[in-house]
Amino acid sequence: MTLEITRAMLGWCAIMNLGILLFWSLFMICASDWVYGFHSRFVKIERGSFNAIHYGGIATFKVAILMLNVVPYLALRIVG
Repeated sequence: MTLEITRAMLGWCAIMNLGILLFWSLFMICASDWVYGFHSRFVKIERGSFNAIHYGGIATFKVAILMLNVVPYLALRIVG
């Protein structure tokens, strides 16, 4: 793989992952009652635990996007 292809791949991965992160965050902000109702049908979980799990997942996903997509993309932009 050439530098340009790798850079383009990381850029598109970052864009797609940020879109998923935005969708997940907006869903939790705007429709958290519906999401909680949907998930509580399958798993008995308290509301506080549910929120903590989702916001922890959002934070972990955000850090993973930054470390695995954005930082390597920026490093390749600097090198190339």
